[in-house]
Amino acid sequence: MKFLNKSLILIALFWQCCLVKAQIKLPALVSDNMVLQQNSKVNLWGWASPNEKISIRVGWQKEAIETKADEKGNWKVATQTPKASQKTYEITLTASNKITLHNVLIGEVWICSGQSNMFFPVGKQPGTWKNGVVNYEEELQKATFPSIRLFTVNTVASDKPLNDVQGNWQECNPTSVANFSAVGYFFGKELYQDLKVPIGLISSSWGGTKAEAWTAEKVLTENKELLPILEENASKEKKYYSDLETYYVNLKNATGNELKKPKRDQENKYPYVLYNGMLHPLTNFTIKGAIWYQGESNAETAFRYQTLFSAMVASWRTEWNQGVFPFYYVQIAPHKGQNPEIREAQLRSLQTIPNSGMVVTTDVGDANDIHPRNKQTVGYRLGLWARAKTYNESKLVFSGPLYKEMKIQKQQIQLFFDHADSGLKKEGKEVKEFEIAGDDRVFYPATAKIKGNSVMVSSDKVKKPVAVRFAWKKVPEPNLFNAENLPASPFRTDNWETSKE
Repeated sequence: MKFLNKSLILIALFWQCCLVKAQIKLPALVSDNMVLQQNSKVNLWGWASPNEKISIRVGWQKEAIETKADEKGNWKVATQTPKASQKTYEITLTASNKITLHNVLIGEVWICSGQSNMFFPVGKQPGTWKNGVVNYEEELQKATFPSIRLFTVNTVASDKPLNDVQGNWQECNPTSVANFSAVGYFFGKELYQDLKVPIGLISSSWGGTKAEAWTAEKVLTENKELLPILEENASKEKKYYSDLETYYVNLKNATGNELKKPKRDQENKYPYVLYNGMLHPLTNFTIKGAIWYQGESNAETAFRYQTLFSAMVASWRTEWNQGVFPFYYVQIAPHKGQNPEIREAQLRSLQTIPNSGMVVTTDVGDANDIHPRNKQTVGYRLGLWARAKTYNESKLVFSGPLYKEMKIQKQQIQLFFDHADSGLKKEGKEVKEFEIAGDDRVFYPATAKIKGNSVMVSSDKVKKPVAVRFAWKKVPEPNLFNAENLPASPFRTDNWETSKE
């Protein structure tokens, strides 16, 4: 695979020329308008001539930082940032040339990553799948927040880890946010309005991509459960080149019959190429945490998604070297092309990914559009997790009901939930989407009644119930919420084999 595009090659050549001329060079992330993480040892890094001395002055301290490039021209320093404020700073770097960074803020920095539902922008782009969020014109009109800064990573797939990306920091305004991740923006807006500090959002996402594309190669090669991903990819590549060779042989001997050239997967479909091109270059940049919206492209292999997803998050934390930073993600919304197994894998990942949280979206999906437009609710709910768990708003209810345990009560099953301390409620006359089964493993629609913070489930067709499922279908329409209007996650109490296992 060779995915390094021409623009990156030109950039690499430009850097080489700069180094020959002894010019200090900074990565795209370290630039005007950036936000640096408050109260942290943040990294500043770049390139220069081998062994070149560099002096750095940051606006929040008197003493200059002195460093020297190594024999390959690489350099990196760490500097302690102050508490967040609305004050802007300059950073000046001096070597054989001088660079001054302007309009730098200190605040909270978050990575926003995933596939198309994270990429989905606030504004509408006619003629594309990007239809804009609900009431996008109104949202854009009120989107002037100079202290929210946006950085969109240009899409790049690479066989090898890169050391830089293309993109630039922008102040949040109606023009810049129109093309920025809607989920990222509404998450950041929620934090900004609550914390009253600058927010830096780095969107690194690409539609139609699988989690393995965002995972480091080393993680895939060292985990026996994930090796089949690489083996399947290698087999697919081998078949493609074999078919391509046959195509050219047949083309040479063609007698007028139309020949179809074999199609190769798009460059973003391959394992680890997006980690290399769009995440690895970011790992020097100090962050607070990450949000993630992905899973649709892994639905057909949901049986291994929990393992893959957990390994991916662990690898990000290893590469950033910032400990177990917060990681909040979105359970995929109902759609006719999805399945309940992928939502279950995401639910179970809460137990295998420490310091994580999951937003449920069963009430804001679209059966006919895999890109539901209500991104405001998704960003808001991600913000609830961050406010409660990262920023310690201890009294804030941040999750909908999550299944905890069950008790068989004669012909009924009583279900208990976490995050339902204030009780449960339904929207509509009856609680919907519950099914119940006996030892024969045949599920029947069930009657469900709320009892405080539990639900009693039964069916006249099941005399001795042993299992319950809730919202276990491609496009469920559940109506169970906690008192704070957050929806319950789909779940099942059984562990019987399903079609995706």
